[in-house]
Amino acid sequence: MRTITVTGGNLFQVAAQQLGDATQWIRIAQANGLADPMLTGLVTLNIPATDPSAGGGVATQ
Repeated sequence: MRTITVTGGNLFQVAAQQLGDATQWIRIAQANGLADPMLTGLVTLNIPATDPSAGGGVATQ
């Protein structure tokens, strides 16, 4: 897992840039204890390893 710092934006953009798949935003959210994909201010995020089999953007219950 690696760490990045972003200024605002959303987890869809981060997932597309860092994991190559915007639908994997939920993995970044879960790794950082976030429920909202919208980011405000300066945010440091843990980015999970790329997993081509993951995706869907739906949190498991």
